[in-house]
Amino acid sequence: MAGPPERAGAGVLDLLAQAGAMGLTFWRIVKVLLPPRFDRNQMILNLYRIGVLSVPIVAVTAAFAGAIMVVQTMAYVRATGADGLVPITAVVAVFSELGPVLIGLMFSGRVGANTTADLGTMVITEQMDALRALAIDPVRYFVAPRFVATVLMLVLLTALGDAFALIGSAATAELLLDIDRIEFWRILFEGELTDEFVVGLVKGGTFGGIISVVSCAYGLGVGPGAREVGRAVNRSVVATALLIFMSDYLITWAWYRFFGGWQ
Repeated sequence: MAGPPERAGAGVLDLLAQAGAMGLTFWRIVKVLLPPRFDRNQMILNLYRIGVLSVPIVAVTAAFAGAIMVVQTMAYVRATGADGLVPITAVVAVFSELGPVLIGLMFSGRVGANTTADLGTMVITEQMDALRALAIDPVRYFVAPRFVATVLMLVLLTALGDAFALIGSAATAELLLDIDRIEFWRILFEGELTDEFVVGLVKGGTFGGIISVVSCAYGLGVGPGAREVGRAVNRSVVATALLIFMSDYLITWAWYRFFGGWQ
């Protein structure tokens, strides 16, 4: 039986190995993308699978996120009588934080897990070895197209989610607080929320890159046996969620530190 020091050491070595695998995967993707030499047909296929098929769930999630933010602020608004703060408070939270993070976590469970399972299955069934035997680089054929598609679609879906969040917020504010929708939109346009919208898109693209790199790294590094595919999927989802929250903090701090007017 290994003691606490041995287990701690093994955990540190495993963490470093995972970080190294992710870094190596990202570097291999960059080499394929500069200049672009990836399979464009695979990218188009992934744009459809990753983006188009995710539109319904993103729309529903974002609309409810906007509605929830209105409900969360409703008690304080009624206590202070500051109805005009509802649109700004709800939309700022959704644009810069809640929207990108929720969509990123949803993608982690849907797209990231699927990518890890797909690549892991190809590894244990020796399809990756067959591609290499045919002088086809798996990173160029499978990984890089998924990376590009995930980043692009997560940015676009974040913008689409913002639109549905606005609709959900406006409808809920009118229903629960009797705030006219025209007045709701007027307050939003006067609020100048461009910074929050842009930082949300930056986070969406960053989360897309994280999801793609982590899921591909775990998929390509899966051990022998079908059971290892399930373990790789589980570890991929956990690692992606952790990195999403860490990068969310770093992007928020950096954005408002250098561009948000902090003194």
